[in-house]
Amino acid sequence: MVFTTQRLQIRRLTFEDIDPFHKMQNDQQVMRYVGGKVFSYQENKKDLENILKFYNTPKNDFWVWAIELSSTKDFIGTVALVKNEKGEHEIGYRLLKTYWKQGFGKEVTNGLIKYAFEELHLKEIVAYVDKNNITSVRILDSTFNFIKEIYNEQDNCIDRYYKLSN
Repeated sequence: MVFTTQRLQIRRLTFEDIDPFHKMQNDQQVMRYVGGKVFSYQENKKDLENILKFYNTPKNDFWVWAIELSSTKDFIGTVALVKNEKGEHEIGYRLLKTYWKQGFGKEVTNGLIKYAFEELHLKEIVAYVDKNNITSVRILDSTFNFIKEIYNEQDNCIDRYYKLSN
């Protein structure tokens, strides 16, 4: 177990997560604010295999974990803490559509903030979100410091950029 919250357990992904992982990554609504592209089963299988390889990499700074319900152990999404191309520790999450609008996004974000600062002793974390992703904007507005809006050329959208310091 990486960390827990009131209703969630955050753990390493395993290859047994491939079916719900694929369901999430192949859902247009889930992927609409992260580039909009859905992925085939084979693409998701390769992606999951690559994520699993990072777990054994010395000095790894690319962490993607499974989010599961504590009560049922059901996979509901992923949460990430990665060092981006700017050298920032960036957070993110995705949830299966079935679990939207139940407070899990805010809960996992708060849990990840606590983990990043208290367990990993990071000094600062950042988040980027498409300004049209209203739910995630609300979560970040309530927990992070908004810095600015910037054009995201790769995803052809306007991102809101947030920072939070320990």
